[in-house]
Amino acid sequence: MQEVFVTNDWLHKHMDDQDLVIVDCRATLGKPHAGYMAYQEGHIPGAIFADLEVDLSSDVEEHGGRHPLPETAKFSSWLIEHDITPEKTVIAYDEKGDMAPHLWWLLRYFGHDNVSVLIGGMANWISAGLPLATGIELKQTVTEERSFDQTAFEVYRPHPEMIVSRDELMKHVTNQGTAIQLIDARALKRYRGEIEPIDPVAGHIPTAICYPWEETVPLYEADDPKVAMAHHFSAIKKGSEVVVYCGSGVSACADILALHVAGIEAKLYPGSWSDWCSFEDSPIARG
Repeated sequence: MQEVFVTNDWLHKHMDDQDLVIVDCRATLGKPHAGYMAYQEGHIPGAIFADLEVDLSSDVEEHGGRHPLPETAKFSSWLIEHDITPEKTVIAYDEKGDMAPHLWWLLRYFGHDNVSVLIGGMANWISAGLPLATGIELKQTVTEERSFDQTAFEVYRPHPEMIVSRDELMKHVTNQGTAIQLIDARALKRYRGEIEPIDPVAGHIPTAICYPWEETVPLYEADDPKVAMAHHFSAIKKGSEVVVYCGSGVSACADILALHVAGIEAKLYPGSWSDWCSFEDSPIARG
């Protein structure tokens, strides 16, 4: 099984491997072109770019949140475009630690478990003095020079058991469904409803406890991440149903990855707060 994390040294040693695909996941919420611009200015050599708004999300509608999960056909097309077959190892990296875990989760959701996250991301790579490339990498697409078996991509299908819907959470909140340990991965001030810089309503889903992703990500670099993350999430009971949400289902994946390392498999509420607050009848807690 592929390790959840890889180091600079490992990636630098293996970056030219034919069965490796490096993916730059950098993105800035509210600035849709910032990630791609940063990629062109400098990226890990050979890395392709995954656009959060274009490649990793579907169209925004009235409900469903700001970054709905991509349709199977759309995501499969992106995988095909970059020749990401099941036997390939994907290494995801970002800038702040929230975007690479999202691709890690998304690939696993569609059945590609052979994926890892680069510890420390781009900042760590640069500080180590490792090489950079600029501009746009030539897409690693399938050509006439090699055969291509479409069935290789038929394994990519959604795993609905990895997500929960708004209806399921409503049943939990109103005590009509299964008890859930609900985690809010946003900043504490957003959780409390003191500020809301993005969505139209402030607050959190009732019963949720706050584990900000920005406090979780530094644990990726701990000497023993498993021990550090198990301690960080010690209040979460193993064996119970754990669900994580954030603003739009992206940064929550940083907590889900950490929980996975700690031995706790959590589900994602894809629409997250941006979906929840779009319904007038959604209960909202503050404080």
